[in-house]
Amino acid sequence: MPPLDQTATPATVAATRKLRQIRNLPGPLALPFFGNSLQLKLTRIHRDVEGWVRRYGPYMRAWFGRTLVLVVADSEAVSAIMRDRPDGFRRPLSSYIVSEEMGGIPGLFLAEGSEWRNQRRMVMAGMAPGAIKAYFPSLVTVAQRLQRRWQAAALQGQAISLDGDLKRYTVDIIAGLAFGTEVNTLEAGEDVIQRHMDAILPAVARRSLSLLPYWRHFKLPADKQLDRDVAALDVAVSDLVRQARSRMEQDPARRVRPPNLLEAMIAAADEKDSGVNDRAVAGNVLTMLLAGEDTTANTISWMIYLLQRHPQSLARAREEVRRVAPDVAGFTIEQMDQLDYLGACASEAMRLKPVAPFLPLEALRDTVVGDIAVPAGSLVWCVLRHDTVSDAHFPDAQAFKPERWLEQGLEQGREGQREANNKRAAMPFGSGLRTCPGRYLALLEIKIAMAMLLGSFDIAGVDTPDGGEAQELMGFVMSPVGLSLRLAPPQ
Repeated sequence: MPPLDQTATPATVAATRKLRQIRNLPGPLALPFFGNSLQLKLTRIHRDVEGWVRRYGPYMRAWFGRTLVLVVADSEAVSAIMRDRPDGFRRPLSSYIVSEEMGGIPGLFLAEGSEWRNQRRMVMAGMAPGAIKAYFPSLVTVAQRLQRRWQAAALQGQAISLDGDLKRYTVDIIAGLAFGTEVNTLEAGEDVIQRHMDAILPAVARRSLSLLPYWRHFKLPADKQLDRDVAALDVAVSDLVRQARSRMEQDPARRVRPPNLLEAMIAAADEKDSGVNDRAVAGNVLTMLLAGEDTTANTISWMIYLLQRHPQSLARAREEVRRVAPDVAGFTIEQMDQLDYLGACASEAMRLKPVAPFLPLEALRDTVVGDIAVPAGSLVWCVLRHDTVSDAHFPDAQAFKPERWLEQGLEQGREGQREANNKRAAMPFGSGLRTCPGRYLALLEIKIAMAMLLGSFDIAGVDTPDGGEAQELMGFVMSPVGLSLRLAPPQ
């Protein structure tokens, strides 16, 4: 089916072709009031909806309670929807309301329209590749801390909790880049900001998808603790903004060449007609932490898991690292850029195990998706892991084949035609204007951590709690359940 027609309205398109209505699409049988909600489990909602798509097709309807939802799994249509942001689609109003109820401060993640455009300019100034490259030595320092922590575990024969250690790794990097102050959770223990974030993230996901917003009428002890976490986090981040402003007043050179993301955003916010205040600055610093901790840490976890299960790919990645970037202390940007196969492994891991396997959006105007009329206010559930695991888009799609992301990895078809992998179907960082501004940093964090691991150790095992396949848990992002890593000295 054709993708979204961004210029058409149902009225104009109806003149040339018959439009289908969302409620008339195929979909699972719904109950009064509850709709299909009782058929979904929040911790695996992504897999439940993916199962529906396999049964009913890439365009289907579902009822989340009394809300009619258009589910779209066709990658071309999903990409077109994403490119129609922020004017045609936005994150659901319910997500914004939940954030406001929790005392949330504005940030790029939930901002829309002109507010988003103003904040986007500010954030991009701090997340540009040049700014990240200037911060590269600090990334290497954090990787060395992780290396020392894992060396100690390997010597003692201890299993490593990937979830805990990799979150510390990403928090130390992002907090240092964002705040300009050293955060060392790898060696000094949990940071106060991280502790509050770890309590807030699951609550955001749970409330955004909840059928009954009970917390608006009464609060359980967990909800009262959440209020305290949100208030404490707001105070901590606001204090960091004040400290940064004080440093910039004492040293005006910091305004010209900001040494960290926070000060870069403050400098951009202070420009004439920026449309951004300190509250938006604080919100975007917090957004960098919220968006960067779980997403990158879980991608690295999935990548380690998949490589361990595919020894040939693991051996090739290890050989590349030990040839190109053998010494963590001597890592350079140029070395990271040369780790092509390791980058392909990251792309393949994100194809099979995207930490954001779906994206719910709300239509801001009457529009058309495929041949389906989508009235303003409709909820559209974009499934991001459907075409990416389809043989029609990726030959042998269920297999872990990093080579498919390298030019020489394209396979010859039976009649001499190349079997092209549809790389555009994979959108781990989104698409269009709202592509993740932290993409460059995330990929660099992944390469540094994996190069440190493969250059310093041999992987003795990656274990799951029950010894079987790694289970997917949907929370704020999609994460593997309970992976533990066993390491040995390199042979």
